[in-house]
Amino acid sequence: MKLTVFGATGGIGGHAVRQALDAGHTVTAVVRDRARLDVPDQSGLHVVTVAGLTEAGPLEPALLGSDAALSGVGPHSLRDAGVATVATRAILGALEATGVRRFAAVSAAPVGPIPDGERFVSRRIAYPLVRRVLRKVYDDLEAMEADIRRSGTEWTVVRPPRLTDKPLTGRYRLAFGSNVANGGFVSRADVAHAMLALLADPRSVRLPIGIAR
Repeated sequence: MKLTVFGATGGIGGHAVRQALDAGHTVTAVVRDRARLDVPDQSGLHVVTVAGLTEAGPLEPALLGSDAALSGVGPHSLRDAGVATVATRAILGALEATGVRRFAAVSAAPVGPIPDGERFVSRRIAYPLVRRVLRKVYDDLEAMEADIRRSGTEWTVVRPPRLTDKPLTGRYRLAFGSNVANGGFVSRADVAHAMLALLADPRSVRLPIGIAR
């Protein structure tokens, strides 16, 4: 598979690039600074440097000939609120222009509904508190998801809870169309692993997917 990764220097995007290359895929990594991509030059890796993810036109060359695209772009803090919506609109425009239809993006569990079976403390305290404190972040991700749903892509949105930097395990739970109940955390490496697997899973098309350990 030929894959384009946006946000390739981020935690999830970087893992996606490395894991896809290890699996034998051809990867185009879209970056603003090549020095921040912690992946050595190698067969199958192409790096496209752009000034930013704000306009579709400069992103189109990175998508030509690709089978699918993956975005690990998202806000890291309240100061970054808005980055997901702006970047994803540019990516969606480039996808439409180049005819690439398969697309996976990362969001966050609090954007989705509280799942059945969630513990009382999480349902009544943790979820509402996190949503209130980080409201601007989740407003950004909600707007991003709305844009993705309106697009003509064959999209999948992955919603993890708290992210960690623990190593890849390949052991995590997925919930198709909902969040994972009582899932407190998951590693960035495992999110990348799931996103790559879901790109090839027709069951995940046009669905949000919850993920957690």
